[in-house]
Amino acid sequence: MDSIDRAIVDQLRRDCRLTNTELADRVGLTPSPCLRRVRRLEEDGVILGYQAHVAPGAIDRGFEVIVDLELADQAQATLERFEATLVSFDEVVEVRRMFGAPDYLVLVAVADLPAYERFMTQRLTALPGLSKMQSRFAMKTLKSAVGLDRRTSAAGPARR
Repeated sequence: MDSIDRAIVDQLRRDCRLTNTELADRVGLTPSPCLRRVRRLEEDGVILGYQAHVAPGAIDRGFEVIVDLELADQAQATLERFEATLVSFDEVVEVRRMFGAPDYLVLVAVADLPAYERFMTQRLTALPGLSKMQSRFAMKTLKSAVGLDRRTSAAGPARR
């Protein structure tokens, strides 16, 4: 990747709805070579896809919980069953297998605290091989991996 490819990726991370002409203008190319570069970045697996960022509360996902999970053992069969079950839950939006403790860092998104309590007691505690669980939730999100400015008003996301 050269500096133009990086500029294309940066612009698309900020706004994936840019037209090819707008993107080309922002990175200093004409539309045809810009489109070729975008297609190459997609084919090479640099650009994995495009998505809409939806307000979590609008889809009953406004309550996010960070969950630390530890396993009773590290046997391959236990890991495989545990991971397959965990990632199958729709409420689980992100899972990271960690070095050290905890074994897994999980982000769960549900409607509210009672919904999390139901999910935790009915689904998480039933995970195969689970030995320890700790739940935390954030007071405020200052920065998110999706690259959005989370400061919002009734009118929508803050614009700069």
